[in-house]
Amino acid sequence: MARVHRMDTKLLVSILLLVTAGFFIFLSASLGLLARDTAHFSSIAFKQIFFGLIPGVLALYGLSRFDYLFWRKSSFYVFVLAIILNLVIFIPGVGINTNGATRWLAIGAYSLQVSEILKIAVIMYFAAWLSGVGARVSEWKYGLLPLVIILAICAGLLLAQPDTDTFVVIAASLIAMFLVAGGKWRQVFLLVFVGLLGLSLIVSVRPYLRARVENFIHPSSESLGSGYQLQQSLIAIGSGGITGKGFGQSVQKFGFLPEPVGDSIFAVAAEEFGFVGSIALIALFVFFTIRAFKVAGVATTAFGGLLVVGIVSFMIAQSFINIAAMIGVVPLSGIPLIFVSQGGTALLLALAEAGIILNVSRHGRVVE
Repeated sequence: MARVHRMDTKLLVSILLLVTAGFFIFLSASLGLLARDTAHFSSIAFKQIFFGLIPGVLALYGLSRFDYLFWRKSSFYVFVLAIILNLVIFIPGVGINTNGATRWLAIGAYSLQVSEILKIAVIMYFAAWLSGVGARVSEWKYGLLPLVIILAICAGLLLAQPDTDTFVVIAASLIAMFLVAGGKWRQVFLLVFVGLLGLSLIVSVRPYLRARVENFIHPSSESLGSGYQLQQSLIAIGSGGITGKGFGQSVQKFGFLPEPVGDSIFAVAAEEFGFVGSIALIALFVFFTIRAFKVAGVATTAFGGLLVVGIVSFMIAQSFINIAAMIGVVPLSGIPLIFVSQGGTALLLALAEAGIILNVSRHGRVVE
């Protein structure tokens, strides 16, 4: 291990700016719930602050000072625990079913989204595996085969919930780690080709996924049906203009956007802060990504570098899929915007994962 030094302050500032901006965007977007259910608004705001933001900031601080090599030693057990949690939710009376999806574990008055734990657990375990096999990752039995097995496990757990979007994000992050570790491009192309065939089959048998693809191809169709969310999102973004309507002044969040605090929250931000504000938010995500990849590049252990690559890859993939969906560049997805959207579990774990990245920066060579 290299000598412990001060963490990457530029990375820390970018994280704090994202969290601060995200919190104010969330507060504004959550006001849209007042037009629907005041009690619901209070409940969501309370959970976001006391189950997400406050424990998340504490986790950010704590894990930034906690030796990340602990996760290499315990990665297998964390992975097994995540698998168990993602199986337990299918037990009647234990898992919470919302809108046809079973993704949450009931813990008293609190709900835990178990797929969020699976994301970081898989990345930890795969980083430990790849750093252990070293240069042998180019051999199919040490690289491609373990990758396929892990993806198969994740597919079985997530597609049953169903949570296709999270599986896609996990697959993207693991592939990025595989390539950085020295995996062969032709193996990745083969895996992606097979994955796209499998995804096409899933889309063909699941009506809600098929509707998303059809709306993406024909965005003006079903404007009052399955294409309603995209149409309202585009109206919100377009009406924001260059500088936006101002903080708290979004109209679309009041009964028009189906999920103003969820996957539609970027549309609220774009309406209130306009093109300038939207670019500023995206620039923060880009700076965070570049800075984090620099931390990965100067990590003194292969595990540390791969762990950071995996975490940043799923964070940025998830965020830009969310934003791209809101502007009609990719089909709509149900995944949230990191640091911004509703979800106490998601915010808590995102800040915890950011803390792990900061700890890697403390043990690596100084980033310029």
